[in-house]
Amino acid sequence: MSKYYFEKIKRLHALAEIGLEYNTIAYDIERYQEIRDICLEMLEKITRIPVSEIIPVIEERNGYRTPKVDVRAIVFNENDKILLVQEKADKLWALPGGWTDIAFSPGEVAEKECMEEAGLKVKATRLLAIMDKQKQGMPPAFEYVYKIFMLCKKEGDSISVGPETCDVGWFNENKLPPLSLPRNNEAQIRMMFGYKCGELTEPYFD
Repeated sequence: MSKYYFEKIKRLHALAEIGLEYNTIAYDIERYQEIRDICLEMLEKITRIPVSEIIPVIEERNGYRTPKVDVRAIVFNENDKILLVQEKADKLWALPGGWTDIAFSPGEVAEKECMEEAGLKVKATRLLAIMDKQKQGMPPAFEYVYKIFMLCKKEGDSISVGPETCDVGWFNENKLPPLSLPRNNEAQIRMMFGYKCGELTEPYFD
């Protein structure tokens, strides 16, 4: 079994776990459980490691909690305006982004989220910051979160809303719309403008 298929099985297992976490329909839960169990059986065959030893490593139910990771795409246009999306959840504005997915690198997540939320094709080019959300003056959250900010170069011009957004736009540093504070705050966005104008050069970390 190639590394490609090994990673695809892990990705499928992760999707099953997400389905079990967020679904309330009994029929769907039964199917997600079956998919998860099939993935575990396949991983056992590939690695020759018992399922009982695989579960604590790849499933969140093992009691060893680690931070969740949120990736945000930083995109500027030719007029030095930053790309923001209006979230359907709270009707407030945020940098395109979201939780990382198994089998996707941070750069790939930034590119994917930008396409899904803003309809814009981009290429991730540089890591700008890794922040501990709890140290950024953001609203308290149940999850402990690391936030990754990736500079992306736009590869198109058209923008459009996605399933989780109701508007998309470009904004000046001094004319920001009302922000979705659980996702990003003004200080973080102003920091991104600092990278754009060259005031900041080294990646930031907490």
